[in-house]
Amino acid sequence: MNSRVIILEIFVRGLYPLMLMVSIWFLLRGHNAPGGGFIGALAAVAASALYAIAFGAEAAMRKIPLGALRLAALGVLLSILSGIPAWIQGLPFLTHLWTQFLGVPLSTVLLFDLGVYLSVWGALSALLLALIDSPESRSGETT
Repeated sequence: MNSRVIILEIFVRGLYPLMLMVSIWFLLRGHNAPGGGFIGALAAVAASALYAIAFGAEAAMRKIPLGALRLAALGVLLSILSGIPAWIQGLPFLTHLWTQFLGVPLSTVLLFDLGVYLSVWGALSALLLALIDSPESRSGETT
């Protein structure tokens, strides 16, 4: 028997993109100013978890860009890349640098935070969705 909850599905369809927008706002603004790659990713993981509750873990995994593990790997790569410009200039690795682009101040901190965001979203979503999809979580289902 398929026990769908139509109201939950309709609600989640609208809430999922809103939760991702809030997570990006956290990424760019931070929870207390500079940047919030980690807290933004936790909001994205919550969006993925809610989607999985409504539509299943497999459907939620399809909503994650690049797939969860590739997203996590890309995030680690971006975080590492954020330290290279300072290293090339003879500064300690991960010393963050600032520049101006069209009057907008940019920093390697944003690249680092984006890497943290992607790696946490990917890794925690992979773990959480695997737990949601595990046989133990379906113990109440009849076969």
